[in-house]
Amino acid sequence: MTGNDKLALRLSGISKAYGKVRALDNLSFDVKEGRFFVLFGPSSVGKTTALRTIAGLVKPDSGSLQIAGADMTDAPITGRGVSMVFQSFALYPHLTVYENFAYPLRQEKAGREEIDKRVKETAAMLKLSHRLERKPNTLSGGEQQRVALGRSLIRHPKILLLDEPLTNLDAKLRHDMRAELKRLHRQFGMTIVYATPDELEALSMGEEIAVMRDGHVVQCGTPDELYENPADTYVGGKIGSPHMNILAAKTAKDGKSYDTPLGNLVPGRGPKKAKAGEAALIGIRPSDLRPAAKGEAGISAKIHLLEPLGDITIVSVDAGGETLRMVVPEAAALSMKPGDALPIVIENKNIHIFRAADGLALS
Repeated sequence: MTGNDKLALRLSGISKAYGKVRALDNLSFDVKEGRFFVLFGPSSVGKTTALRTIAGLVKPDSGSLQIAGADMTDAPITGRGVSMVFQSFALYPHLTVYENFAYPLRQEKAGREEIDKRVKETAAMLKLSHRLERKPNTLSGGEQQRVALGRSLIRHPKILLLDEPLTNLDAKLRHDMRAELKRLHRQFGMTIVYATPDELEALSMGEEIAVMRDGHVVQCGTPDELYENPADTYVGGKIGSPHMNILAAKTAKDGKSYDTPLGNLVPGRGPKKAKAGEAALIGIRPSDLRPAAKGEAGISAKIHLLEPLGDITIVSVDAGGETLRMVVPEAAALSMKPGDALPIVIENKNIHIFRAADGLALS
């Protein structure tokens, strides 16, 4: 991240419909120069349409788009200073890696020496110098991804748009490419807007994340801000793994505590006073649940499922007619088995309170 507060990109009230389907609905967000900005959400929330709008491939029905302070809403694709890497790589199969790299420079009518210099620099940076004479179909998935990335980087764009670029790679390659993209971001200090449905990618790569739903941004913030203060149950359920446990509740007579299937809970956050009997939703992170210590009073629960994940185990327990998930160190889980009684304790200070009617956080 840079210390630069200058805006590279601003979307204001962008909407786009295809017939009766609203792909974007009053979409607004700002991206500062040099920031690694992530658009996060499941399929069909408008991430790709947002990127294509920034690139000039889609013309919005309403709203405005600014790049480096200039209105680019209706500007042509060329001249925006934006380059996009597609999910499908979109390489030219009949051209060598060298020619794939050189193609956008030839389109810009760069000189032969300049093209050769930048192609070799880009290939060296992406560890592809030994592949320049190969065709794309002879490369591995990771190499093809790097060629697609290099073809965009070689133009020295102001903004690099990445549309789910790691989807077609296996788990190890995805891990390696995440590290490579972060390295390139630090090296060049460029502005990156990255679209992904993968929570791990969003949290591990994004300096700032815009959580999208139904064509608009629900909440925007750093990974820590989204995890600690979700705006609603949608964000609470999308950010954090395992996802937040959600319980139906009602405000108790004192207006400060909540009656839940697990008993009366007194949150450390939430409204200072609420109307008795008012419906609410209680959010409890799996990391804020733990097995009761020996001799400690806990909530009665029974182990439902164990999911070992190396140094931790996700333990699902049945308590009060609810199934809750918590994270337990591997060593502590070795002696556990489904069906065992396992009293649990909740860290009340971290409980989240949401309004039942619309899921919005109460604070």
